[in-house]
Amino acid sequence: MTKYRESKASLSTKTYNKNKLEEKTKNIYEAVSIIAKRTSQINHDIKKELHEKLDEFATHNDSLEEIFENKEQIEVSKFYESLPKPHAIAIEEWLNQKIYHRSSSEDTNL
Repeated sequence: MTKYRESKASLSTKTYNKNKLEEKTKNIYEAVSIIAKRTSQINHDIKKELHEKLDEFATHNDSLEEIFENKEQIEVSKFYESLPKPHAIAIEEWLNQKIYHRSSSEDTNL
């Protein structure tokens, strides 16, 4: 998921122009709904990859005696913490027209 690392999304809180967000759909609620769905997809992708990477460090020992710090595991966690938040990535994708969507009303006209 290094593609999310390359995102130009803001790492902090940012105010967006409402008119730009609703420009493609002409409806702010529909735009927010599309962004929210994409946010969920991004969040799922990042979580899945993080868990896969952390599983590489998992010890399958039931003993609590051997708890130790793993520097690689800490670095992986820090990397994922430094990524832009999923909602910021989704908004950036939406504004840069990287999200495909179609209206359900278009489907009924077929």
